[in-house]
Amino acid sequence: MDTRVRRHAEVLVDQCADVRRGDMVTIRASRQAEALVVALYEALGQRGARPSLSWSLPRATRAYARAMDEADYTTKDHELAAMEETDVVFLIGGGPNAFETSDVPPEMSQAGSRAHKPISEQRLDTRWVITTHPTAAGAQRAGMSTAAYEEFVYDAVNKDWAAQSEFQSQLVEILDPAETVHIVSGDTTDITMRVDGMRACNDDGDHNMPAGEVFTAPVPDSVAGEVYFDKPLMRQGNEIRGAALTFEDGDVVSFSAEQNEDVLAGILNTDAGARRLGELGIGMNRGIDRFTYNMLFDEKMGDTVHLAVGAAIDECVPEDCEFNDSAVHTDMIVDMSEDSFIEIDGEIIQRNGTFVFEDGFEA
Repeated sequence: MDTRVRRHAEVLVDQCADVRRGDMVTIRASRQAEALVVALYEALGQRGARPSLSWSLPRATRAYARAMDEADYTTKDHELAAMEETDVVFLIGGGPNAFETSDVPPEMSQAGSRAHKPISEQRLDTRWVITTHPTAAGAQRAGMSTAAYEEFVYDAVNKDWAAQSEFQSQLVEILDPAETVHIVSGDTTDITMRVDGMRACNDDGDHNMPAGEVFTAPVPDSVAGEVYFDKPLMRQGNEIRGAALTFEDGDVVSFSAEQNEDVLAGILNTDAGARRLGELGIGMNRGIDRFTYNMLFDEKMGDTVHLAVGAAIDECVPEDCEFNDSAVHTDMIVDMSEDSFIEIDGEIIQRNGTFVFEDGFEA
């Protein structure tokens, strides 16, 4: 077995999920990720955990969604019951065709999201981890050779996470006590929000692998201004390009997209919470230095900010603060490398992608 795959599995089991003897573990993976699944089973066996496996089959998902009546979409109670008995969940991406579900009507995708919401919420009560296994399909989507893409993925995953955590903690110390955030990029993004009372969290390898961001939740009704997302995103098997949102009093009051605007509309129309921001994330993983059409990696890039419409993240929102609830959580990325700044409580803490605590910062 490739030693990098075995190392990837060990990082997932020990650092991310802290798997213990007797843990009930669920693994959901594409068949193209078989090597990582085998390595995970080996690592879990060594630690006395009890895994179960379900394969992710996008062709089957597509067939089901296209045959289903929207009114019949309800929560799968047997899947919910299984999740209630689960201690650890590993979700492994790396399927053969990112566009497999592109011809599923948006309203069916949103109905599926609403029906799956109780299961997703139950998963958040486990020790869950999302990761990706490098495949030829992923390399093709990134515009890279398979070998180069493998190196890219493993360089992002198998790194000194203690050092990365320390680097990111400098931003946590600035953002956690903050009251207001102002983000400007060129003449297309100028957005403000309050974050007072919310927690700033250090994504250093607990749930996402690779990790590499600092994130918080905006006060739901405080977001105002316009934002243009420079980077495309894959959603429901479709590529959304040139998405733009306008916020007033926390709500999306107008939107557009240069490509697949109907898919963006479907996301925003899922429920009331889908028209509000649930997350502000700031990418800090300098090892991820190129866009690859994989949000797990792309949102961690240095010189980027991502905003997610939909559900907030529990750990960011104390019990006495308003939680934005939704069946969706859709991240979208703003390039902050040029003609851009992040201002916190009236002071610029990042300009053109460089933080105040990094060499080369210019106020």
